[in-house]
Amino acid sequence: MKLTRAIPLASLAAAGVVNAETITVATVNNNDMVIMQSLTEAFESAHADIEIDWVVLEENVLRQRLTTDIATDGGQFDVLTIGTYEAPIWAERGWLVPLDDLPDDYDVDDLLKPVRDGLSHDGTLYALPFYAESSMMFYRTDLFEEAGIEMSDQPTWQEVREWAGAIHDPENGVAGICLRGKPGWGENMAFLSTLVNTFGGRWFDEGWNPQLDSPAWQEAIQFYVDLMNDYGPSGASSNGFNENLAMFSRGKCGMWVDATSAAGKLFNPDESEVAGELGFAPAPVAETPKGAHWLWSWALAIPSSSDSPEAAQTFIAWATGQDYIELVGEREGWTSVPPGTRKSTYENENYQREAPFAGFVHEAINSADPTDSTLEPTPYQGVQFVGIPEFQSIGTQVGQTIAAALTGETSVEQALASAQRATERTMQRAGYLD
Repeated sequence: MKLTRAIPLASLAAAGVVNAETITVATVNNNDMVIMQSLTEAFESAHADIEIDWVVLEENVLRQRLTTDIATDGGQFDVLTIGTYEAPIWAERGWLVPLDDLPDDYDVDDLLKPVRDGLSHDGTLYALPFYAESSMMFYRTDLFEEAGIEMSDQPTWQEVREWAGAIHDPENGVAGICLRGKPGWGENMAFLSTLVNTFGGRWFDEGWNPQLDSPAWQEAIQFYVDLMNDYGPSGASSNGFNENLAMFSRGKCGMWVDATSAAGKLFNPDESEVAGELGFAPAPVAETPKGAHWLWSWALAIPSSSDSPEAAQTFIAWATGQDYIELVGEREGWTSVPPGTRKSTYENENYQREAPFAGFVHEAINSADPTDSTLEPTPYQGVQFVGIPEFQSIGTQVGQTIAAALTGETSVEQALASAQRATERTMQRAGYLD
């Protein structure tokens, strides 16, 4: 989908501009980015010399398009929506413009340190956070009360299974629990990596040997498949973040473990049918609390191939600045502001008053530790991903095999054995293994 907003020639002439500079912005089709597009007019009014040409894509497609374009120096885009995974890897390869000359009023020091660090390479920012998130559990308080369930301060996955069974009501269109099933390294594997972490698993041992056929992986993925088959919605293998968000907001899920960024939409009664019956809790744990909740940021970066880096920087500084957050709060409501990026957001009295989840999310982001996310030691950093270039293809391939196990096309044991072999081949070709 492509949205283009053109400035009338009369307006340009009045501003003394003959030709506006067009920058192409590639972004993901989620709620926060849709709001950003809706406010484009505010940016263009203040910057009549810049036009925005939007390219909006589904998450998996966006990642494929951007990776191909930047790796081949294609130059299709001036602003990229990337994440904590890509930013340091692409920066190291020289694919991104360093953001070391931002205007003073941008206030880089206001950015939350874990988020800022995740988007940096050798101490330099290469992407500006549009919003950041950890993960948490959402649940229907009305269904819990009817079933006589009291939420734990720190829920366990075994408790979650018991609760899902108690509130599962398919005859009335309510699944006990909804979880990601759509394959992709940033879709089902983002969630499943945290699940595996809490069961004591890891992607690789200290010698970069894949661990996908380990007992911890077997136990975690079998638990997931059984839970979803018993108490999940039909067609779960097609559901990613957006699909589950839509179902939960319509009252179709009793519980959902996913991104903290969903809280604003779910607590907004104009967007959610369950806003008045919404509870939240920490992401569940199993054998260990390590790596139970992730750390992620959707951020805006400028590819080195851009022909308009100065205009691009003007846009991304606007879209991630304090004034933009104030603008969203005033126009869309404070539950809709981009969360997780700035200290000033969490110090804002309006946000504190209207977003009851604010302190909880702030703590979840600050406590996520990409350097210590597994029970046993690893050679990599990352909670829900492995910070190496090869992980994008590895994670997606593993996600496809696990989706096949979820649909019953193969067993969990067969799926993980296949994933293990494929990952070993990739790591050998990449030079990690002999």
